[in-house]
Amino acid sequence: MTVSTGTARTPPHAAHKSGTLSPREQGALWDMEEHFWTSGTDSARATTATNAVMVFPYPPGILQGDQIWTHLRQRTGWRSVSMAERRVTRCRDIAILTYRVSAEKPDVPIYKALCASTYLNDDDKWLRISHQQTAVT
Repeated sequence: MTVSTGTARTPPHAAHKSGTLSPREQGALWDMEEHFWTSGTDSARATTATNAVMVFPYPPGILQGDQIWTHLRQRTGWRSVSMAERRVTRCRDIAILTYRVSAEKPDVPIYKALCASTYLNDDDKWLRISHQQTAVT
């Protein structure tokens, strides 16, 4: 019996071809993400794809398209956010931001969550195509 001692190869799939974002691109994405939390619905909508999908702790759960903006009218405008454990992953025209957030606004308990946002670079403009939050208690 012959046993192969060769090293395992990574398949040539696009997902294995990761890249990096320039410091300027990373800064722009993190600024967009912070404004998503602090600048209100109009700002969030301007940086989000029309048919984006968002997942929030239930309720409301999974939202898509215009459902997102009905929900976010009451949930944006946080006075301050702190994003820790920041990570960025890129594969071609897709970038994923992951982080732990702590958000504050008057008369609301501090909200803590693990978050992920996925952005698509569409004609040199980054648009959020998904966002997910898992509440941390």
